[in-house]
Amino acid sequence: MKDFFKYTLATITGIILASIIFFIIMIAALSAVVASGDKPVTVSENSILVLNAGTVIPDRGTENPLSGIDFMNMTFTPAPGLNEILRNIRKASADSKIKGILIENGLLPSGWATTGEIREALLEFRDSGKFVISYTDYLLTQQCYYLSTAAERIYVNPDAMVDFKGLSSEIIFFKNALEKLGIDVQVTRHGKFKGAVEPFILDKLSEENKEQIKEYTGSIWKHILGEISEARGIPAEKLSMLADNLAGNIAASAWDNKLVDGLLYRDQLIDTLKSLAGVENNKDLPLVTMTKYGKVPDPASVFSTKNRISVIYAEGNIVLDKGNESNIGGRHYAEVIRKERLDTAVKAIVLRVNSPGGNAIASDEIWRELTLAKKVKPVVISMGNYAASGGYYISCPASRIYANPVTISGSIGVFGLLPNAGKLMEKKLGLNTETVNTNQNSDFPSVFRPMNNYEKEVMQLSIEKTYSEFVDKVASGRDMSFTEVDNIGQGRVWSGIGAMKIGLVDEMGGLKDAIKGAAELAGIEKYKIKELPELEDPYTRLLKQLSGDVRMSILKKEIGESLVFYKRIMELKELSGIQARLPYFIEIR
Repeated sequence: MKDFFKYTLATITGIILASIIFFIIMIAALSAVVASGDKPVTVSENSILVLNAGTVIPDRGTENPLSGIDFMNMTFTPAPGLNEILRNIRKASADSKIKGILIENGLLPSGWATTGEIREALLEFRDSGKFVISYTDYLLTQQCYYLSTAAERIYVNPDAMVDFKGLSSEIIFFKNALEKLGIDVQVTRHGKFKGAVEPFILDKLSEENKEQIKEYTGSIWKHILGEISEARGIPAEKLSMLADNLAGNIAASAWDNKLVDGLLYRDQLIDTLKSLAGVENNKDLPLVTMTKYGKVPDPASVFSTKNRISVIYAEGNIVLDKGNESNIGGRHYAEVIRKERLDTAVKAIVLRVNSPGGNAIASDEIWRELTLAKKVKPVVISMGNYAASGGYYISCPASRIYANPVTISGSIGVFGLLPNAGKLMEKKLGLNTETVNTNQNSDFPSVFRPMNNYEKEVMQLSIEKTYSEFVDKVASGRDMSFTEVDNIGQGRVWSGIGAMKIGLVDEMGGLKDAIKGAAELAGIEKYKIKELPELEDPYTRLLKQLSGDVRMSILKKEIGESLVFYKRIMELKELSGIQARLPYFIEIR
C-alpha cells in the first residue's frame, strides 16, 4: 500500500510538473511569435500567394496569439481577416515576385457577402495579368465554388465532389419540445414578418415568414447564378438544371458539364503551378501564406499625410456595456465613435457592420454617437454578411450605405420573450415558489408564472414605443416618411439587392468601395487607414483567454461542426431586454 501511494503521488507530481513545463514552453513560443509579428519579411522570386478559402473569415484579423492554435494537434495556423486578405490581394497584384494566387478550398462557410468581396478582389487581381487557380481535395462547397469562379482554372481531385445544388434555409422549431418540458414562452412583438419568435410559439413557418425567406434566398441565388454564368460561360437556365440534377456529385460529371476545368491529383497541380509560375521542375514550389505576406511592406502605404479615415469593425451580436472581442458592446463602441468624432485628423468614419442585431438600448447608444458624428464629418456604412434589425438600426444615420448584393439586411422590428417555467418547476422538478410583494406588480417580470393582462399591455406598450422610435430613426436617416418605412419594415428581411430597391441602401459595394466613398465625401485623396477598436496587448489577452481558448479547442475536437450550436446557445445568455435582431440564426447554404 505504501508503494501504491508513493507511485501515485509521483505520477501526480509528474503530471503537474509536465503541465507547468508545457505552459512555460507555450508562453515562450507564443512570445517569440508575438515578438516577431511586426518584423517585415521578404518573399522569393516566382512565388504563389495561397488563399485558404472554406474557413471562417472575420471582417478583421485578430492579433490574438491563440486564435490560430489547435491545442489538440499542437499546430499554429492563424486565420487572416477580410481586411488583411483584401490588402494582400491588392498588394500582390503589383508585386513582381508574386506570379499568381492559389485558392485552397476548405469546408467551413465564411458568409456569402465576405466571399463576394474576396471574389471581386480576385477578378481585379487577374486584370493585372497574373493567374488565379482554384483547387479542391475533397468537397468544393457552394460558397467556395462561387469564389472559385473568379479563377481562370478550377481543378478538383478526381474523387472530389462539387456541391452545386441551390440554396436552402432551415429553421428549427422548439414549441413542442418546450411544451414537453413544461415551458411556455410569452411573446410580445411588433411586425408581421418578425419571425424571431416563431420557433418558440409555432411548429412551422407562418405564410408571411415563408414569403420573406423565399424572397431573399431567391434574390441571393439569382445574383450568384448570374455571376457564375458570366464567369463560366454557361447560361443561368442550364446552371439551374445542373443544380436540380446535383451534377457535381461526381467529379467527372462536373467536368463534363464545364463546372470545373480539370481533374488533377495534388502532384499534377504542383506541376501545373510550377509551369505557370516559371519554376524549374527540380525546384520547390514557393508558396506564401496570407499571414506571412501580410508582413511584407506595402509600397502603396501612405505616410506623408495627417488625414485619416477611421474604419471601425462592428461584428457579432449587439450587447450592453463593453462587450468583448466577439460582439459589439454598445457603451464601448459609442466611446470609440465619440473619440473619432472629436479627432480633427479623422476626416471620415467607416463603420463595417456584420451583425444580426441584438439589444435595442445598446443599438441606440451606437446610433446616437453616429448621428452626432455625421454632423461634423462623413459617416459611411459597409454592410457585410448581415446588417439587420439592430445591425440596420446602427446603420441608418449614415451619410451613405454600401451593401453587398447578398447581404442580409432590413428586419426593422422588435420583440420580447419571457419564458414561463412554472410547470417545469412544479410538475417536472417538484419545486414550488411563493412570492410576497410590497406592490401589485413587484415580481414583474417573473419566469415562474404567466403574465396577467395588465402586464401584457405594459410589455406591448414598451415594444410599440421601441418600434416607433426605430422607424422614426430610419425615416430620419433615409429621408423617408414614417409610413414608407413602416410599410417596408414590420420585421421583414431583405437581401442587399432588395434593400437597395426600397431605399434602405445607397450603393452596391464592399469595404474597399465604402472607404473610397468616404474619401470622396470628405474631399481627400491621400489618407491613412486607422482600424478600430484598438486591440488589447497580445500578452494581456494571452493570459486572459488561455483557459477559454483551450476549452473551445477541446470542444471543437470533440463535437466538430456542432460547435456552432453550442456557441448559439451561449449567445442566448446575452439576450437581455428588448431585442432588435434577426429572425432566428440565418445560415443559407
